Amino acid sequence: MAITKDRKNELIHQYGEWVKKSQLQVVMSYAGLSMKDVDALRGKLREVGGEFHVVKNTLAKLAFQQAGMTLPEEFFDKSTAVAFAFEDAPAFAKALNEFGKTSEFIKVKGGYLDSKPISPAGVKALADMPPLPVMRAQLLGVILAPASKLVRTLAEPARGLAAVIKAHAGPEEAAAPAAG
Repeated sequence: MAITKDRKNELIHQYGEWVKKSQLQVVMSYAGLSMKDVDALRGKLREVGGEFHVVKNTLAKLAFQQAGMTLPEEFFDKSTAVAFAFEDAPAFAKALNEFGKTSEFIKVKGGYLDSKPISPAGVKALADMPPLPVMRAQLLGVILAPASKLVRTLAEPARGLAAVIKAHAGPEEAAAPAAG
């Protein structure tokens, strides 16, 4: 059954909206994947703020081109699906990578990360990154390290002076403040 021109335009518009809203788009082959596995993958990706869609090759290619992202022709041959990450791209790539380890039918062809081309190896590298909360904590630790060193450095002379005074104080004088 042929698709009408209006329906094709609707699909191109929908694909374009997904491309614009997502941080990461991964184009992949899914030939041989059962519907049960497709549903499992969709559920996994939905948990991390993403979606998995089987697309019409020509229409998806047009949507990417309209968004200013040109992918090689071989990305859109045979059965093609695009996964869109709307929230945390590293967590999304990790979920996609973990599913790919359990299924030989998912083959990542490439995609875009924030409008920049990304290879299958790039998707794997993104999957190996720590989750966003961990990265935030690490960054915060790096930012706060100099401040905490400064506080310790400024407090050290006073601490040293207190230790010297305590050492020179007699046992009665040292015990007096503790008893009072």
